[in-house]
Amino acid sequence: MENSLYLVALLLSSFLPALIIFFLDEKRVVLRNSLNLLGVGTKIALVAFLFISLIEGTHFRLSFEIAQGVEFLLKVDELSLLFAGLSSVLWLFTTLYAIGYLKKSKNQGRFFGFFSLCVTATIGLCVSGNLFTFFLFYEFLTLVTFPLLLHNQDEASKQAAISYLKYTLFGGAVFLLGIVLLHSLVGSHEFVSGGYLQATQEGDSLYLQIIFVILLIGVGVKAAIVPLHGWLPKAMAAPAPVSALLHAVAVVKAGAFGIVRIVYEVYGIEFASMLGILYILMFVAIMTILYGSLKALFQEDLKKRLAYSTISQVSYILLGISLFGPLGTIGGLVHLVHQGVMKITLFFCAGAFSSTYKITKIDQMDGLGKTMPLASLSFTLAALGMIGIPPLAGFVSKWYLGLGALENGLWLVVGVIGLSALLNSAYFLPILYRIWFRAPLYEKQISAKKFSLEADPLLIFPLLATALLSLLLGVFAMSDLSALEWVKQLVYLEYSQ
Repeated sequence: MENSLYLVALLLSSFLPALIIFFLDEKRVVLRNSLNLLGVGTKIALVAFLFISLIEGTHFRLSFEIAQGVEFLLKVDELSLLFAGLSSVLWLFTTLYAIGYLKKSKNQGRFFGFFSLCVTATIGLCVSGNLFTFFLFYEFLTLVTFPLLLHNQDEASKQAAISYLKYTLFGGAVFLLGIVLLHSLVGSHEFVSGGYLQATQEGDSLYLQIIFVILLIGVGVKAAIVPLHGWLPKAMAAPAPVSALLHAVAVVKAGAFGIVRIVYEVYGIEFASMLGILYILMFVAIMTILYGSLKALFQEDLKKRLAYSTISQVSYILLGISLFGPLGTIGGLVHLVHQGVMKITLFFCAGAFSSTYKITKIDQMDGLGKTMPLASLSFTLAALGMIGIPPLAGFVSKWYLGLGALENGLWLVVGVIGLSALLNSAYFLPILYRIWFRAPLYEKQISAKKFSLEADPLLIFPLLATALLSLLLGVFAMSDLSALEWVKQLVYLEYSQ
């Protein structure tokens, strides 16, 4: 019972601040910001405690029956802490960034209230112990993200929010259908390394393949797989902190994380391979990677180019999952962390450019290396990481994905990874050329800002921190405390079943 209280505290650390913030007067800025940061700090401390305790062999679990055969279950395992650690740390930087970005915005109380509820939903997803519990937090995430997309309250925001709601409610309904069909076949089971479907009869193979496709569609909406991606580019009408939230911390990652859970801890990688569903996932991943990269090439709006880049890059995670063998799996799972850090940096930079000089288009970015050198350097590091240039984090992910493809003799996949890297270069390098090698468009601003920081410190500090992290995750990838090493332990546990 005592251990279950830590799971309750993990959720309440952001849920309680949200409730208080909703009832605060709009002018209580210091108290509101303090509550946000206290919640984030508490959550990081709890995740660190759970991490250390899990290594020492302590287990954390909370369960109760909601209806006959339907259990609400929270538990901590290696995979949940990987995602929870990423979400908690990036939430700290996103919170600081949002405080700076929204200083002059209206309805900050509403924004930060739902912002904290989003982290509650995301952490709930992390520690969900079965599909039913995962579904509850999955839908909760949909509902609490909707007001954030509406924050600007202009026509573009309204259209983006409506589109998001249509897509995600459809995805949720399909996901629930898949859960019900699976429950009717095998009952309710908790997530377990190696999966729990191996004991099903061979005659159920077609049925299980169909259920997998239904589940993939359900969670694939949030993962923005093609053709279920349409909501994501439209969602760029939201403020930059929300864009960072969607792409790097919560929504898109929730979809990818759900697919990881289904493949490894519902079906099990060996059983999934035997059923042939890994080929379905591989096909979807390849199509999404290439489509997203090609679409990004033709976007003149900076945030939309980054959105299509996300559509492509997140499917590297799915590609790694689809490769039977530890190397590809390592590449896919570590990319869940690495892509999150790099992509949040890019959106932080885009928001800083927009907030400082009203820059939203790529052709407005000339000479930013001179006017905003810190943000420009951070953008450059993250962009090069996305391309896969060593020693940045993105190189590590793609290296293991390539090794995983070679391990299986899949030269087509190797070619897709190479082609995607070329396309990444084609849509990122022209931006970097503009930033560093063209004359500034804002000469007056250079002299005006000569003796001051290039933007609000709360905009600059988070993007510098995440840019540095994207470098360190690559340089120190082989250290014992790196994300790569944690993923290796997790993957070898899966393949030893």
